[in-house]
Amino acid sequence: MTRNLKLAYIGGGSKMWARVFMGDLAASEGLGGEISLYDIDPEAARLNARIGGYLDQDPNTRSHFRYTVAQRLEDALEGADFVVISILPGTFREMRSDVHTPEKYGIYQSVGDTAGPGGVLRAMRTVPIYEEFARKIRDICPEAWVLNLTNPMSILVKTLYDVFPGIKAFGCCHEVFHAQEFLCCVLRETRGISAGRRDIYTDASGINHFTWITEAKYGSTDLLALLPEFMEKFYEEGYYEQPGRRFAFREDPFAYGNKLKLDLYRRYGALGAAGDRHLAEFFPNTWYLKDPQTVKDWQFSLTSVDFREKQQAQRVAETLEMAAGRKPFPAQRSSEEAVDLMKALMGFGTIVSNVNLPNQGQMPQLPLGSIVETNCVFTNDMVRPVVSKPLPGTVANLVERNCRNIDDTYEGIRERNLNKILQSFLNQPLCGTLTPAQGETLFREMCENTRAYLDPYFQF
Repeated sequence: MTRNLKLAYIGGGSKMWARVFMGDLAASEGLGGEISLYDIDPEAARLNARIGGYLDQDPNTRSHFRYTVAQRLEDALEGADFVVISILPGTFREMRSDVHTPEKYGIYQSVGDTAGPGGVLRAMRTVPIYEEFARKIRDICPEAWVLNLTNPMSILVKTLYDVFPGIKAFGCCHEVFHAQEFLCCVLRETRGISAGRRDIYTDASGINHFTWITEAKYGSTDLLALLPEFMEKFYEEGYYEQPGRRFAFREDPFAYGNKLKLDLYRRYGALGAAGDRHLAEFFPNTWYLKDPQTVKDWQFSLTSVDFREKQQAQRVAETLEMAAGRKPFPAQRSSEEAVDLMKALMGFGTIVSNVNLPNQGQMPQLPLGSIVETNCVFTNDMVRPVVSKPLPGTVANLVERNCRNIDDTYEGIRERNLNKILQSFLNQPLCGTLTPAQGETLFREMCENTRAYLDPYFQF
């Protein structure tokens, strides 16, 4: 039996996440209905709708959807059972400022979208947009489940719940999946056992992009106990988890050697559960991001905006080819779990996965109401957080500092209080080598660079 639904996709012109999601839906069994694409760039949404039409004709498609383009956000949300939000807040001009302006002060960022100075400025641009999303969802489709895929994840999920406390929203992130795949590599290299990430159990907790694995098992095998043996063999050379790409970090700016992750385990007895590029940004800038050579020594990359612009141009060209029917877009599953979570919510079964939700006690070491990432049970119109194992004391302190920075940044943005945001900016671990005067100068410069997106909300 097919379950018909309406899905509103905010950011429906996406060149990457929308298509991943479309492919996952098409390859899944038992679904159908309408996918309403809304984007501030309507032509980009129309191209994805055209691609969706070709996808629906693929012989491997199992769930058939009608793709429409909504001229207004309200039209997309009307009657929606699910809302997916995946937007790029600003242009590459603003991203260039987020990532590269702090380099003048010796602050390097490997991503720049969650923590550090880049994360604060991106939040300033995006939170006001999400306030409007939350109000529209409250007024038009209050019972819809809302999946957020946009960064900075924690502060945006917090925005949704603060504006609409009754919202049924959660934040999806795939970083923990990569750590699970890495642990499968550890199992294979030390015990000769091949397993997939869904075959192992992990207790992961923390905040988005700064999650930690405190327990990991394959049957009765303690995977964390295998790490010292694994490190003896592979720590210095590095080991990227994707099959056949162990040394991909030497060329691919999104890959890493997991050396930083293993260094954290050696220090704290818990395994960082995000990619090294993300983990690095939650520590003092002298640790892993002191300069480009330090980054290279730790076997990850500073992902430049020049690279992202080049990558985007390639994706646009690919989109045009797909929309014209010259390049196939097959109905095949990715490694993402968003569709699986949706199906569990519709009663197709039960699944446990890590998502971002307000802390209701699932992480007793962090403030109630803060957005935390832990395992949660999904089943039949219900999401229930699982209480996580306690983090080691020092790790809990590291996570709490960054968690409170997120909450303080949010309060400053909600109040439109630039001085309060500045204090959180200065307290970012990556800004630890700045004097207060330097930090304020950098903050003001970065605000000026992205002012076109801030003027409607802040008084300068």
